[in-house]
Amino acid sequence: MAEIKEGRYPSDWLKREADSHYSREEAILVSGAGVVKTGTVLGKITASGKYKPVTVAAADGSQNAAAILLFTTDATSADAPCVIIARDAIVNRQQLLFGADIDTSAERTAVVNALGALNPPIIAREGA
Repeated sequence: MAEIKEGRYPSDWLKREADSHYSREEAILVSGAGVVKTGTVLGKITASGKYKPVTVAAADGSQNAAAILLFTTDATSADAPCVIIARDAIVNRQQLLFGADIDTSAERTAVVNALGALNPPIIAREGA
């Protein structure tokens, strides 16, 4: 029998958001970001206002956590519209995904703390 693999869902990581979709915004994932999965923490490029997975090595503004991608989106070869969680939410920290160069606990903690510093914050809880 063939193995069935289930994908990721927003409910894997998003545990509460504000009423009337207040937590959500429409955004653009920058071309070249690839297939970005739901639950990926995003940084906002200062010059363009577009988003990409947050990375420590960036110097274009996207090194700062600004949102979380709500639905998996393909931005491999072109800018892609997406929906982000930008504010006032509670998420499961263990289920968040990060950019390729965020691989230490300290780096992940710094990104999660940046989400918590947003106004209103995105609060990441252990096993929320």
